[in-house]
Amino acid sequence: MAQVFKWLVRIAGGMILLGLIALLGVYFLLSRSLPDYSKDLDVIGILEPVEIVRDNANVPHIFGTNDPDTFYGLGYAHAQDRLWQMVIMRRTVQGRLSEVFGTRTVEIDKILRRFDLYTLAQRSVEAQDTQTLAALRAYSAGVNARLKEINESALGRGAPEMFLFNNPVSPWTPADSIAIVKLMAVQLSAHLEEEVLYAHAALELDDADRLADIMPLAPGTGIAALPDYASLFPEGVQAPEGTQFAHSTGPGIPDHPLSPFKKRAFAGASNAWAAAPKRSASGGTLLANDPHLGLTAPAIWYLARLELQTGGVIGATIPGVPIVMAGRSADLGWGVTSSYLDDQDLFIERLNPDNPQEYLTPDGYKPFRTESTIIRIADNAPITLTLRWTDNGPVLPGSHYNLADVTPPGHVASLSWTALSDSDTTLSSAMALMRAASVDEAIAAGESYIAPSQNLTLVDQSTIAMKTIGAMPRRDADHETRGRYPSRGWEDSNRWQGTLAYSANPEFTAPAGGLLGNTNNKTVDRPFPNHVSYKWGDTQRVFRWRRLMQNREVHTRDSFIEAQLDTVSFTARSLLPLIGKDLWFTGEAAPEGTPERQRQRALTLLSEWNGEMNEHLPEPLIYAAWLRELQRRLIVDDLGPLADEFPHPDPVFIERVYRDIDGASAWCDIRQSTAQETCSDVARIALDAALIWIDERYGSALESLRWGDAHQATHDHQTLGEVPLLRYFVNIRQSTSGGDNTLLRGRNKGQGPDPFQNVHGAGYRGVYDFADPDSSVFVTATGQSGHFLSRHYDDMAQLWRRGEYIPMSLDADLARAASVGITRLTPAAP
Repeated sequence: MAQVFKWLVRIAGGMILLGLIALLGVYFLLSRSLPDYSKDLDVIGILEPVEIVRDNANVPHIFGTNDPDTFYGLGYAHAQDRLWQMVIMRRTVQGRLSEVFGTRTVEIDKILRRFDLYTLAQRSVEAQDTQTLAALRAYSAGVNARLKEINESALGRGAPEMFLFNNPVSPWTPADSIAIVKLMAVQLSAHLEEEVLYAHAALELDDADRLADIMPLAPGTGIAALPDYASLFPEGVQAPEGTQFAHSTGPGIPDHPLSPFKKRAFAGASNAWAAAPKRSASGGTLLANDPHLGLTAPAIWYLARLELQTGGVIGATIPGVPIVMAGRSADLGWGVTSSYLDDQDLFIERLNPDNPQEYLTPDGYKPFRTESTIIRIADNAPITLTLRWTDNGPVLPGSHYNLADVTPPGHVASLSWTALSDSDTTLSSAMALMRAASVDEAIAAGESYIAPSQNLTLVDQSTIAMKTIGAMPRRDADHETRGRYPSRGWEDSNRWQGTLAYSANPEFTAPAGGLLGNTNNKTVDRPFPNHVSYKWGDTQRVFRWRRLMQNREVHTRDSFIEAQLDTVSFTARSLLPLIGKDLWFTGEAAPEGTPERQRQRALTLLSEWNGEMNEHLPEPLIYAAWLRELQRRLIVDDLGPLADEFPHPDPVFIERVYRDIDGASAWCDIRQSTAQETCSDVARIALDAALIWIDERYGSALESLRWGDAHQATHDHQTLGEVPLLRYFVNIRQSTSGGDNTLLRGRNKGQGPDPFQNVHGAGYRGVYDFADPDSSVFVTATGQSGHFLSRHYDDMAQLWRRGEYIPMSLDADLARAASVGITRLTPAAP
């Protein structure tokens, strides 16, 4: 027996030893791709030596004697830290994810092949100006120099993900960078889904006022009455089983972390504001900016400083693109916010009943432009996809955003979109912006910008301004749906007539009050067709911003930071008195343990709350759960399954209901019940249901609840984030403050078992003070490195959560003083 025990110990010890050796082997292989930041390297493609100084936060400061060499250095640095991110974004826009990930990503590839963005990017290369083309080629050469180094020095395939998903990496090209900008346009677009949802809701609701409730316009002057959607297609009533329209059975959009197709609630958001010298305590202009995108690990943003012939530029870049998207030079600061410009229109195209390969145009039937493309799928047979285009744009499948729900039989849907340009000069515009030395020069640089449309907030040494950049479609004043929902593609008055002049884009320069800003709120109230948009990204944060700005006669860098991190919800302050007006301090004392007692405790907490969405407080969770349950109960009986498309409480909708605007209180009566419910009844029932949900999930001790437990920021790795065990190393989770409608915006997930997870927020924050430019600060949500074994993978994450920043200085000596490494690239001998 003793002998058996000895052998068991030996076997167990051997297995443990083998396991440790295997772990060490895996670590060795993965760590080979960790970049060495302190080295000298001979490379091909530069004219003079390039120096990449990594400051103590691993932000590269790139010094070249000419601009192409500097961009070469940026390409090399991007590939050092974010190669996997770059490769995956390129595969996404090319529609080639399935070559790596198999059948899970086929639907993503199909849609992106139909958009054909990569071909459009290739055609756009020659449309760039000389300086931009030189920068793109140099940047590509820098990326490829890193790829060559990885291959020749066996540097772990460049990224740890490459061991799990081993596919060849082709050289980087200028078209790849242009294509990534187009991919960003996909992620920031919301109007396609908005049009489909509007049409679908119009079919479900028999009252135009109720449609105006659930799909409200931002406060301001309304628009002329629109025709009933079903009336545009009378033949739809002939559909089978007495229904007007076919109903899709798919998910609507591909449900995968790598999908660039986001629900409209996550289509982009941001904050930016500026102060003129007269409203600045220091006497210089101020600018704050925090663009919002889906939270990921690593973050989409990468901080960098470039030394150009026009001077230093520092700020946020996107790996794969040689542009500082948001940042500053010594003379100019610029920030970006999603403009929500209506740059997409859906068209319903009538097929020729005698030949489905033709569609109706104003001049009669015309054949589709067609092309076949092959999608290769890992471990599966390839599929052949036939792409079709009309004069209006690519034909989309009925599963995309559930288009089939609003497409009558014998028709297909096509899309017009400014990002579908094959002479896209957006990168040339952004390059000119980086070199601009004044607000006027920056505004002029924006003229050639195409997509994705942005509000550009600008400051120079003396002036502040905001300009909407991006091509604005020219629509006929007689357009039958005003672009709010799909229109008939064969009607000439519905088709685009080119784009409007750049001067038509909204512009605000040197406002008299000395302050301007944008929270994705409505910027202008102009009649169609110069309306800019009917959908805006914010109707709430702007009120809190306005109060914070007006509370001070002058502002400082720190007051701008305070506003950027503000967690007080204007929405909570304005809605709670409305929905709870008949519930506060009413009713008899209730015994402990009863629903009535729990409701009274919740109402007491909320009545004493100031609306601060602090992660350590219980009130934000009670409030958020109440509003979520309230909206669900208001709409589900009227909209049925379509209610799932409204997972986030809409403050404008709820306010309309509880103020009974245009009879909106009709939503409170439950259609299926005999009783006549009041809005107070629904509010009470919703609160009780919310408290039951909280009890089941977090316990009944309301005072002990923490908003941060429910509102965790989910910086998840897009490819490894769901892998068992590994996800604990690659995902970054943090308790956070803020909410859907606070300036410190943390957009809730809205659905699933964790509906209040923070999944969309400010991946980059920057505050620039032009009285002392080197006192400017910035930060990203995770870290500079995309390698999860690097200490720079998440070293900024806690700074970001706590509302802290790092210096944003153009002082070269400061960068060298505490550098984590200096890489010197020298021209290789011929």
